[in-house]
Amino acid sequence: MAVKKRFIAGVVCPRCAEMDRIRAWEQNGIRYRECVSCDFFEQLAIEDDAIDELSTRVNQPRETSPNDQVQPVKILDPGKRH
Repeated sequence: MAVKKRFIAGVVCPRCAEMDRIRAWEQNGIRYRECVSCDFFEQLAIEDDAIDELSTRVNQPRETSPNDQVQPVKILDPGKRH
């Protein structure tokens, strides 16, 4: 079975500095990366104790405060005088 190699968007090659030329794949517990523009190649062992995801505002529950209230919005017609 062939391994799917996927391009990583926005990554810059550490050797030739070309953007969007790095593709990555995993096989037999090893993560591989290579550049299609130069001879850069890297392999890293995949560890069981993977690094935790960084905490960001997107992956954390939203904190609410008592001041967070839904208020209706009144849209005014610019042609009418109020």
